[in-house]
Amino acid sequence: MSGFKERIFSGAQPTGNLHLGNYLGAIKRWVELQDDHECIYCVVDMHALTISPDPAELAQATRELTAAYLAAGIDPKKNMVFNQSRVIQHAELAWVFNCIARIGWMSRMTQFKDKAGKDRENASLGLFAYPSLMAADILLYRATHVPVGDDQKQHLELTRDIAQKFNNDYSARIADLGIGVEMAVGDETVTGYFPLTEPMISGPAMRIMSLRDGTKKMSKSDPSDLSRINLIDDAETITRKIRKAKTDADAIPSELDGLAGRAEADNLIGIYAALSGISKEAVLRDFGGKQFSEFKSSLADLAVAQMSPITQEMRKLIADPAYIDSVLKDGGERAGVIAEQTMKDVRNIIGWLQN
Repeated sequence: MSGFKERIFSGAQPTGNLHLGNYLGAIKRWVELQDDHECIYCVVDMHALTISPDPAELAQATRELTAAYLAAGIDPKKNMVFNQSRVIQHAELAWVFNCIARIGWMSRMTQFKDKAGKDRENASLGLFAYPSLMAADILLYRATHVPVGDDQKQHLELTRDIAQKFNNDYSARIADLGIGVEMAVGDETVTGYFPLTEPMISGPAMRIMSLRDGTKKMSKSDPSDLSRINLIDDAETITRKIRKAKTDADAIPSELDGLAGRAEADNLIGIYAALSGISKEAVLRDFGGKQFSEFKSSLADLAVAQMSPITQEMRKLIADPAYIDSVLKDGGERAGVIAEQTMKDVRNIIGWLQN
């Protein structure tokens, strides 16, 4: 993005019981990005308050998610890894954005409608304003790119809308202070303080589905533990869950068209492709015509080989909370330097008096 230093921001909620969908849908991609980009990876424990977690469970889940980041290969020295609440400027900028964003914008957020359900009047204000805090998370670091799945694209579009409205509302002040950055907007070159952050859309592995129902996302809230592969599952448990995964009686097709209407089959093929780093087409070329009993054995072997080292390292890290806390503290201090510089600029732009 012209004028702005390229920087990636991403985060995940510490909701506990991490599973294969979390790994393949986000963390694996983040590990790959760190080799060629400046990355900031956050454990968004402020967002987690929208589900009213038990305080002790939230603290434990925060450490577990951090352990998953590190065990998967995210380097806390190369990147900033921290929990959101350590950098209070997230909340400060979120309030500014609450006054920039419009109620109509928030009301259109499909994720709020889904999570609030029919009882919207009893939903928390935090859940309603969740996308505004998400925008603050990203723009506090003036991040130019965010790796997102399809379910977060609408929130990122809102982030861009908030950034653009801030830039427009305070354009004269930004110019007077001389802190604007040139950027391309359509065919025009304009000056603003915040970038219009671009999405980085991953491949099909972004949506890993339940092992018991291929039409639903893999989720920790599913009452059946057989529906998911948890990151702390041992090799025997992983193998058992894959062998019990729901499929159909037909053989594996040789072409992608043959997966149409076969949600469970498509899901298992997708998991194999994501774990092995190849396309679904390549998987079907290797296994087309074979029965799922044979395929599941190969998938289980692959999953164990890929996930067991992460599981072992994650368990080791969880057993050393002092180390995890030191990583979060260091990352928070480094992130806080960037965050405070942004907020000094924002306070000047909007007219808050400072010493």
